[in-house]
Amino acid sequence: MVVFCLACGTTLDAALGRYQGKETGETALLRGLDGALEPGDVLLADRYYSGWGDIAWWSRRGVDVVARLHQRRRCDLRRGRRLGRDDHVVIWVKPAARPGWMDEATYQALPDTLELREVRVRVTQRGFRTAVVVVVTTLLDAQRYSARDLASLYRLRWQAELDLRSLKVTLGMDVLRCKSPAMVRKEVWAHLLAYNLIRGVMAQAADEQELDPRELSFAGAWQAMTTFAERLLEAEGQRFEDLYDWLLLTIGAQRVGDRPDRVEPRARKRRPKSYPLLTEPRAEARKKLQSKS
Repeated sequence: MVVFCLACGTTLDAALGRYQGKETGETALLRGLDGALEPGDVLLADRYYSGWGDIAWWSRRGVDVVARLHQRRRCDLRRGRRLGRDDHVVIWVKPAARPGWMDEATYQALPDTLELREVRVRVTQRGFRTAVVVVVTTLLDAQRYSARDLASLYRLRWQAELDLRSLKVTLGMDVLRCKSPAMVRKEVWAHLLAYNLIRGVMAQAADEQELDPRELSFAGAWQAMTTFAERLLEAEGQRFEDLYDWLLLTIGAQRVGDRPDRVEPRARKRRPKSYPLLTEPRAEARKKLQSKS
């Protein structure tokens, strides 16, 4: 579980858990990272995090939530206080049954009702999978936060998927190579550290050239830093400062195009090989092959 900064893409915090069992889901891991968010922050998440208990949990800590309405909840715009077209405020009642992950004291401390805003967004862009999206949020002020702004904000949630791709694919964390749990944790945190260092240099490059950090390419920045790394390690004094300035200029030139309506098929061009999955240690599988010959 990783919490990203929407402004510049850095990792604010991360949590690791067991691969199965109680309290190992994404919502449980996120609740353990409540120190990453401060009162006044906005948590932008998908529909998995829009349950009553999670919204109440974060609201109690002064953190606003913008998420897609959970698939089990129905949006009825005929009810509640109307704010505009496809925009209203409704009351969510506290569930009678306490969530299993919440202790009794916390459950009793939460309010009996939550006043939340629901905005229905119609997606007219061809090629998008979803035609209608309902955004639920604790931001109730329609004058300060218009329905259009909330729709645009939720669309930016996809940046988290792009940041994960940069972390896992560009930096090579999609396949972990260590064997023991302790070393796997170190490997993950080393990748997160390298990722944040690259994002930090990108933020400096964007600031010097008066750009938004999201306008710069992460892969381009990583390649530039890899190219400059050896010379920077050898340089000292003014030579180091000059090389670093050139590095920032190089990263600033690695722009990404603004393509908000780009669509691509959710399919793989290359077919996987028709081999069975290796579900046991390689040494044991090798012994079985040797015993058959």
